[in-house]
Amino acid sequence: MRIRKLYALSLSTMAVAMILPSCKGNTEQQQGSAPELAVMTIGEEDTRLETGYPTSLRGENDVEIRPQISGFLTKVNVEEGQRVNKGQVLFTIDQVSLQAAVDAANAAVAVAQANVNTAQTNANNNKILFDKNIISSPAYQTSVDALNAAKAQLHQAQANLVNARKNLSYSVVTAPASGIVGTIDYREGSLVSPTTLLTVLSNSSDMRASFSLNEKDILNMTDNGSRSIQEAISQMPAVTLLLANGERYKHPGKIISISGVIDPTTGAASATAIFPNPDGMLRSGNSGQVLIPSIRSSAIIIPQNATFEIQDMKFCYVVGDSSKVHSTPIQIAAENDGKNYIVTGGLKPGDVIVTEGVGITVKDDMVIKPKK
Repeated sequence: MRIRKLYALSLSTMAVAMILPSCKGNTEQQQGSAPELAVMTIGEEDTRLETGYPTSLRGENDVEIRPQISGFLTKVNVEEGQRVNKGQVLFTIDQVSLQAAVDAANAAVAVAQANVNTAQTNANNNKILFDKNIISSPAYQTSVDALNAAKAQLHQAQANLVNARKNLSYSVVTAPASGIVGTIDYREGSLVSPTTLLTVLSNSSDMRASFSLNEKDILNMTDNGSRSIQEAISQMPAVTLLLANGERYKHPGKIISISGVIDPTTGAASATAIFPNPDGMLRSGNSGQVLIPSIRSSAIIIPQNATFEIQDMKFCYVVGDSSKVHSTPIQIAAENDGKNYIVTGGLKPGDVIVTEGVGITVKDDMVIKPKK
């Protein structure tokens, strides 16, 4: 019996001896498997960020070119995209019937003038006869009335001539301002009328960039309403245009207007910035982004890839004791440059956060090897 007990005790001792090294090995393996991840220590700094707003461009003065008369186009004098000067001929409308109307109006004026001359002579003669009591007063008055009627007909004929000449001048459609010719959908032989849009002439010496600001943007710009929109605009720095190809436009712009009304359907207000276009590089219809800079003093800046989002809340992983990480909710400013966030709450200088593997490798309460 004693031998069996000793044998059982020996087996138990051997089992414990085998388990202990195994547990020790597992512990060492867990410590050895802790991922090495980049971290950063939170500090404060003065920073300048740019927030981008999608925009579409149009000329400062886009003019719709429509004919003032109906007729057939006989000549298109310009091409799409051509730069033209004020007064330059754009289109010509058939002038044959219009010139005929001018000729007829000229003839009518000549006839009316002859009638006036005849009536004037009759009235003058009747005045002499009336003064000598040869004709009666009604007879004399009849000649005077005939003269007045002839003069009225002359005035009418002259007005018709002016109108005919004006219509003839309308057959030549000229540029009301300098600019760039847009799309031309009508060619020689097309029948056009005053409702026909021949083209759009874009005065592109300055370009307007239209974009939208949400309610939060406007509150931030006006310091929660402590100053007016106009005051905010006057104090805003120059803005930058980011072109569709990602390049920055070399000429800075300025915000000139922000609507005082927020559209309830979109929650946004319309805004306009203006950019000089001396080289004619920008065209109506171009798209891009208006970059509005903001300067923050003593700000906490963290990379966006150090954060993750749950139910519209931002979080980051703070490294605690024993290099164990825990998720921490943070608050951020509206402004961002697409790469970094300005943290307004949840972090303080001296905190250490994970900047690598967030949302992929890192989990709450994970032990890591910080890599700075």
